[in-house]
This record gives sequence, structure tokens and C-alpha cells, in this order.
Amino acid sequence: MSQSRLTELTWREVRRAGEQGIAVLPIGSQEQHAGHLPMGTDTLLVEEVLDRALAVLDEEPSAPEVVRLPALPFGHSPHHLFAAAVSLSAATLGAVLDDVLDSLVTSGYRRVMVVNGHGGNDEIMRLAVKRFALRARVTVAACSYWTVTADEDEAGRPDVTPGHAGWFETSLMLAARPELVRTPVPARTPVEPPPLFDHPPHPGLTVERHGEWERVDGSTDDASGADADRGGRLLDDRARGLARAIRAFDAASR
Repeated sequence: MSQSRLTELTWREVRRAGEQGIAVLPIGSQEQHAGHLPMGTDTLLVEEVLDRALAVLDEEPSAPEVVRLPALPFGHSPHHLFAAAVSLSAATLGAVLDDVLDSLVTSGYRRVMVVNGHGGNDEIMRLAVKRFALRARVTVAACSYWTVTADEDEAGRPDVTPGHAGWFETSLMLAARPELVRTPVPARTPVEPPPLFDHPPHPGLTVERHGEWERVDGSTDDASGADADRGGRLLDDRARGLARAIRAFDAASR
């Protein structure tokens, strides 16, 4: 497999890689993750999943050529500003993605994948991809890392995945960056009524109510039972899923 980092290539190497390669852009955020996880959790986790996915592909013959961009560390996080965040507006994040995609096409790329690590970016990222494909001769894909699973492991808890600063993210961070998790992780006091953004009153509804994130103290579920072993298995499962997604995108876009 030809795998490289854009930051480490010369401009001629970037041009050559663009002829056949897939540019992969990870995007994250800088925002509160309760009292036990660091601000950069979403950025760290999307990078970890991508690292592992590329390692999976590196073991396979005839794997896609991938050029990895530096992670975009800022995302759309206004709902976390009650505590602390560095947030881009939806319009700004969309414009940044437009500019990055435009730059890649001008630099010779015709295939780009955006891999997201923060829920607040998801809709903006997908809209940016759809808009871009209308105006440029390019094939663009987008996903959030927790949605691309290999479905080979029963370590997960779908009821709290992905959540925010809860069991899922904390388990992943205990596996990926345990030195950054403030332990012991305190138990979360149950919140009643549960927040509507996480428990809509009817299937299919998206409901947001002012002040909900602050009311739940910045987390969606109890993280005190998070487990590094299960977190590692969940990371590997997402990595295998992302590797398959990259390979499928490569086959479909040649």
C-alpha cells in the first residue's frame, strides 16, 4: 500500500499522488467532555481510528493509495460553549470544508474522503460533500467513524453509542490515550427527565431544548463503567469498518 501524509510530501509528490490516490481528511473538535476527558477527545479518537484503519489496509495486497491530511481540530460546538469549547459556526465550518476540497481538486485530486469524529459536524460535513460534487468533477465520501462498523464484535452498547463523554467515548479513550483520562471516572447522577436531544418523544423527531446540555452536566450517560479492553475492541471494529469503507470507495470511484 502507498500510504503517506500530505504534510511530509513535496508538491510534486502531492500532484503525483492525486492522480490515483484518495485524500483522507479527518475532522474533530475542541470541546468539553465532562470532567474526565480532554477537550480534544473527538480529534484524538478519529485520528486513532484512522491510524488503525490504515494499518489494516497496509497489511493487504493491492490496497488503495491514501494521502492523509492533517486533522482539522476545530468543529461546530456551540452547544458546548456553556462550559468550554473552541467552536466554528456552521457557515464557517462549511466554508472551511469547501476551501479544503477546492484546494485538493486544484492540486490534482479527484477522490476525497472526509472522516468525522464529532456529532456536531456530521450534517455540515455531509452537506459540504453533496454541494461540492455538484460543482466539481470529483467523487467525495463522508462518514463519522462510529457509524462504520465491521459488525464483528459484541463489545458495544448501542444504547449509549456514540453518546458524549459517556461509556463509549470513555472506553475508547481508556484504550487509545489512557494517560489523558482523569480517573477514577465518577458515576453520573441520573438526570430526569432525560434530555430530548438524546431521547426524542417520538421516533424520527430531532428535538433540541434550550439549556439541556448544561442541565446534564455535559455528558449523555454514565461513564463510570467504561472499560479499556472493550474500548480497544470497539476501536478495532471501527477501524476494520473504516478500512472496508475506504476499500469500497476506492473500487467504486476508479
